[in-house]
Amino acid sequence: MNIVILRRKNGSAGLVSLSRKRFAFLLGGIMTIMPALFISAGYYLGVSQAQTSPDDLTLALQSELEAQRLRIEEASRNARENMDALALRLGNLQAHVIRLDALGTRLTTMAKLDKGEFDFEHPPAQGGPEEDGTVAKSIAVPDFLKALDDLSSQLEDRNQQLSVLEDMLMNRNLEAEVVPAGRPITRGWLSSYFGRRTDPFTGRRAHHSGIDFAGKLGSDVVSVAAGVVTYAGRRSGYGNLVEINHGKGYATRYGHNSEILVKVGQTVKKGELISKMGTTGRSTGPHVHFEVLYNGRAVNPIKYIQASR
Repeated sequence: MNIVILRRKNGSAGLVSLSRKRFAFLLGGIMTIMPALFISAGYYLGVSQAQTSPDDLTLALQSELEAQRLRIEEASRNARENMDALALRLGNLQAHVIRLDALGTRLTTMAKLDKGEFDFEHPPAQGGPEEDGTVAKSIAVPDFLKALDDLSSQLEDRNQQLSVLEDMLMNRNLEAEVVPAGRPITRGWLSSYFGRRTDPFTGRRAHHSGIDFAGKLGSDVVSVAAGVVTYAGRRSGYGNLVEINHGKGYATRYGHNSEILVKVGQTVKKGELISKMGTTGRSTGPHVHFEVLYNGRAVNPIKYIQASR
């Protein structure tokens, strides 16, 4: 076998002659060297990769950990913001409930309802058997938030309705307070009616503009309704007189007192002590002359005396 060799410098050619033995020897050398070269290249390549991979892997892990940390921080921040929002909503709902409890307690007292039936200090009693085969499901966040919104709206609506009811009850109570009702004394008896009667001084028939209540000298005389004192002093025929304006066209008079305990302009409540029973003025003995005036005209007090609330 002949091998032609070309030289780059002068372009001349050389001829190398190989025998079968030399060719086999050369081929064997090539077959031996090539695997060694491949093994060496693989070894050096592996060493090179082994030297650079830990750093790259560390950087990759650090990058992934940083990304996870940022995600956790964002999730924590969102959770805190959501909890703060829920806490605010919860505080508003608690304030609504406190107002409703206080309002309910006032309404129970104003309406004279049974406190055992309408107890605002304890939750209402509830119960019932558990349904078979029912699987309890956790409420989803959107459903929970919607339930909070609905509850808040219901509480606000109930608060407004109960406030209106409170105003109505208060007006009713105020109106009832200014309408004369009951007896002007705490002890004693009815001694003379309203209307035509025999005058105790002249013996003639005369109109009596009020009702007399007799009793022990110095007994308590009380107001039959809330109002403002418009007269407190002596008046002809009445002796020591107390007159109270109750509004709504009503006024009351209390005559023949031995002592007056209120003054003009003073506000009095129903049942409040205003004077002491006496026999001043045109009187035959200790008693109180009680008159009810409506729009300036004396009316029969009997229906107001018999009125009960």
